[in-house]
Amino acid sequence: MIPKYFFLTRGVGKHKEQLQSFELALRNAGIQHCNIVNVSSIIPPGCKLIPKEKGLKMLRPGEITFVVLARNQTNEPHRLIAASIGVAIPSGKNNYGYLSEHHSFGQTDEVAGDYAEDLAATMLATTMGIPFDPQTAWDERKQQFRASGLIIKTTNITQSATGDKNGLWTTVIAAAVFVPGRRT
Repeated sequence: MIPKYFFLTRGVGKHKEQLQSFELALRNAGIQHCNIVNVSSIIPPGCKLIPKEKGLKMLRPGEITFVVLARNQTNEPHRLIAASIGVAIPSGKNNYGYLSEHHSFGQTDEVAGDYAEDLAATMLATTMGIPFDPQTAWDERKQQFRASGLIIKTTNITQSATGDKNGLWTTVIAAAVFVPGRRT
């Protein structure tokens, strides 16, 4: 099975039980009704990024659903956690793209998101032979990657949260959800 579409989603959940916290994060993201299978980080050639709302309508309860999932959890009060998915889409329809997962402590949405986006774009750039200096700041490399004409889009989706002040489990997730092409 090669998916034709994917969408990005995120969620946060808090509960006294770690597993229930994860379930609530899935609910917040809208994908709790799926049987989730984690896969690695390749966007198939021609696979299109669609809006979350459209993608959610294409899923059926109980369906085996392939996702690239970033997940982080804490029960430490006030601890900042983040989960982020980075996306790098190539310009050629016959080329595959990359997704990256990043899980961190102490990073804001912006910092974690930029890091995940940079990871995905760097993985794609190295497979396409785009020369770059890894020590260069992400903003500069982002412009260089786009100027090459080989990478047309980079983005990320990130969820952060602060650990519950009373020590409840806090879970954050970010996901790229693959959808088969049989439904539109």
